[in-house]
Amino acid sequence: MQSNFEKEIHQQPDIIRKLIAEQRPRIEKLARQLRSYSPRFVSIAARGTSDHAAIYAKYLFSGINCIPTGLAIPSLHTLYRSHPDLSGGLVIGISQSGQTPDVRAVMESAQQQGVPTISITNTKDAPISTISDHTILMDVDDEKSVAASKTYTSQLTAVAMLAAYYSEDEQLITDLELLPEYMQAALDQWSAAQAISKSFATKNHAVIVGRGFNYCTTHEIALKIKELSYMIAQPYSAADFRHGPIAILEPGFPVLTIAMRGKALGDMESMIDEIRWTDANLAIMTNVNWLDHYSKNIIRLPEELPDWLSPIV
Repeated sequence: MQSNFEKEIHQQPDIIRKLIAEQRPRIEKLARQLRSYSPRFVSIAARGTSDHAAIYAKYLFSGINCIPTGLAIPSLHTLYRSHPDLSGGLVIGISQSGQTPDVRAVMESAQQQGVPTISITNTKDAPISTISDHTILMDVDDEKSVAASKTYTSQLTAVAMLAAYYSEDEQLITDLELLPEYMQAALDQWSAAQAISKSFATKNHAVIVGRGFNYCTTHEIALKIKELSYMIAQPYSAADFRHGPIAILEPGFPVLTIAMRGKALGDMESMIDEIRWTDANLAIMTNVNWLDHYSKNIIRLPEELPDWLSPIV
């Protein structure tokens, strides 16, 4: 019998198709307003899984839209009662429930300073929506599993849509239309993922390594492993992992690498080659064929999948 988590994982292609269709007019209009405002920077408040969606947004808004983007420091607002000057910026709050106190505190500070705000949430009339100038409502049915799946990918998709429509890049907008198909193809890798998870389960620790757009994916996979299997799982950028932490690897140590076609692929292939020589239990999530000789543990994603959308898929 399928768990609630498995059921919700398999709902994702249809949910994302609905989200793109229903939110397109609203996000397109919002993107036009933001271009007119032209924020000097973006500050994003989030916690938990939503914080990983914020990391993705940091890469997209900075890399695609050329707007310096960083993560807010909610504790400054809630613990230290310090309120950084947000003048000229845009503040985005990402929260599945819309009730997270830390996120609300950052949004309230922005509101008091007269700074434009956007909330991305799944709950109608969520508290952060009431203190936001704009709301992107994911409108996903209640997520029964504690471990987020469909709400996380919905957050990522909302962020991707905002970046694409802000850029007015027709290729990026076209890429979005194929997203549900790419996600369905990822679900076809279920048996490959099961085989890798069984081999990883002989240990109580794992490392997840990626780079670029998929830095957020390393964090989300590591969180899911900790939440669901109680293994110690640590996320790393390849740039950081090779400078010290790679020394922890030994024969059989579980390592999942994410190597997608794009600007980070060359460095990831070099990283994979370094890991291979440690005799670690290496698995690779990729959409290129030539990495097969590094490992028999492969999760294969669509070859034509654009790098910038790969974290969703």
